[in-house]
Amino acid sequence: MADYLLEMKNIIKDFSGVKALDNVDLKIKRGEIHGLCGENGAGKSTLMNVLSGLYPYGSYQGENYYNGDLCRFKNIRDSEELGIVIIHQELALIPFLSVKENIFLGNEQAKHGVIDWDLTEKKTNQLLKKVGLKIDPNILAAQIGVGQQQLVEIAKAFSKSVQLLILDEPTAALNEEESENLLFLIKEFKNQGITSIIISHKLNEVVQIADRITILRDGKTIETLENQGISEEKIIKGMVGRDLTNRYPDRKLNIGKVYFEVKDWTVHHPINAEKIVNDHIDFSIKKGEIVGIAGLMGAGRTEFAMSLFGKSYGSGISGKVIKNNEEISLKNVHEAIKHGLAYVSEDRKTMGLNLLMDVRENTTIASLAKISHMGVLDKEKEIVVSEQFRKKMRIKTNNVFQNVGSLSGGNQQKVVLSKWLLTQPDVLFLDEPTRGIDVGAKYEIYTIIEEMAAAGKCICIISSELPEILGMCDRIYTMCEGKMTGEVLRENATQEILMNLMTNKEGVV
Repeated sequence: MADYLLEMKNIIKDFSGVKALDNVDLKIKRGEIHGLCGENGAGKSTLMNVLSGLYPYGSYQGENYYNGDLCRFKNIRDSEELGIVIIHQELALIPFLSVKENIFLGNEQAKHGVIDWDLTEKKTNQLLKKVGLKIDPNILAAQIGVGQQQLVEIAKAFSKSVQLLILDEPTAALNEEESENLLFLIKEFKNQGITSIIISHKLNEVVQIADRITILRDGKTIETLENQGISEEKIIKGMVGRDLTNRYPDRKLNIGKVYFEVKDWTVHHPINAEKIVNDHIDFSIKKGEIVGIAGLMGAGRTEFAMSLFGKSYGSGISGKVIKNNEEISLKNVHEAIKHGLAYVSEDRKTMGLNLLMDVRENTTIASLAKISHMGVLDKEKEIVVSEQFRKKMRIKTNNVFQNVGSLSGGNQQKVVLSKWLLTQPDVLFLDEPTRGIDVGAKYEIYTIIEEMAAAGKCICIISSELPEILGMCDRIYTMCEGKMTGEVLRENATQEILMNLMTNKEGVV
C-alpha cells in the first residue's frame, strides 16, 4: 500500500459564487516529486493556497490529511510548523534586507529577545551551502540575480525544517542554465527524503523531473499519471480537453518594407553612468514582420526595449530612431505612445497592471484621451470599449468590473495586451509575453500576435524560450552583454546556432 504524506479530499473553493475548485482530490506519496499541471485558472495555485493555510480552514470545503492527521490550518504559520513550505511564483524577498535577514525573517535567531547575528550568519552559510549558492550572506537581496533569489527562497524554506516543498513556477524567470541547476537541486532534495510538488507550465521540465503528474482542468481533478515515458502531448490533452497538434499558429506572411529602425543606439546604466548596457545597437523591423530578440539573462534585451519606450530605462542615451523614413524623438513615454510605440513588460504584475484596479480601468488607462470629451472621462464609453476587448481577447472574467488581481496569469496578460492594443500601436515590443502561462493560453496569445502582424503591425518578441522564438519569429536578433551578436532568418535558425551567438559577444552580425 502506498505511503501517502498528503491527501486532499473533495476540496471545494468558491470566489464570489464561482467555483475555483470543484471536489478536487490530490494524493502525494512520501519522498516523491509530484507535478501539478493545468491551464491558467485551472485551480493549481488555489489548491496549494488551501493546503498552506493562506486560505484558512472554514473558507473552503473538504479535508486535508498530512502524515495521516486531519489538518485545519488557520494560517501559513500553522502549515510551516509541520514542515509544509510554499515558494510562490512572485518571490517574497525584501530587496533592501540582506540575504541572512531575509532567510530568518519571522524566524529570528534570538537569545533573550536579542538577535544573535553571529549565529544567524553561521546558519545562513550552512543553508546557502545546502542549496549550492556561493554568496555573501550580508549582501542585499536586491543585489543578486533572480536565479540566486530563487535559491535564497529555498534556503529560507530549509530554515523551517521543510518536509513538503511546494514550488509554484520555480523556473519561470530563470534562464536555461539556472533552470537546469534548480531541477538538479530538487532531485537532490528527493535523495534527502524531501517531498516536492512542482507547478509549472514548462511541460518538458515536468516530464523530466516528476515521478507522478496530476492534471487539473476547470477546477477539477482530471487524472494522475505515472511518469513512465509520458509525452507532453498527453499532458496537454488532459489540460485543454483536446489534442493541440500545433503549438504555434500558421503564419500568414504579409511583410512589407522596413518601417522602424534604430541606429547606433547606446544606453548607459541609470546609476553607474560609466557602465554601457546597450552598445551601438542597430535594429530594424518591417511592416507585418515578427522579429525576435534572443539572449541570456543580463544580455540587455529588456533594457533596449525600455530605453526605446520613452527612455523608461538608462542614462546617456544616444542614437537615432527612424519610423517610416522619418527620425522621431522618444523623450518620454507619452511621446513614445504618440509615435505609435507600445511596450508589454516582462513583469505584468509590477509594471503592466494596477492590481487594485478592475479590468475596465486597466484596459483604458493608457488611452484615456480616446474615451474622454474635453478632458472629462466618458464612463459609458469606457465600459463599452473594455467590454469589446474582453470579448475579443477571450478574457475569462464575469465582467469588466472584476479586480484584475484576482485573474489568472494568462488572463492578466490578455488585459495587458488589451491596454496596449487600445493605443493602436504601429510598433509593439513584447517582453516575455507568455511567461508563466499555460500552453492553451499561449496559443491564444500567439494567435493575437499573428493577427496583428497580418494587419501590418511591427512586432518584436523578447523571449528566453528559444522554441517560442523559433516558432513565432520571421527574423531573429541575438544579444550578448549589451551587443547585437547575430541576425538570423527563421529558416536558417536552430537552437544551437542561436545559443552560440547568444554566448559570443564577438558574434557575427
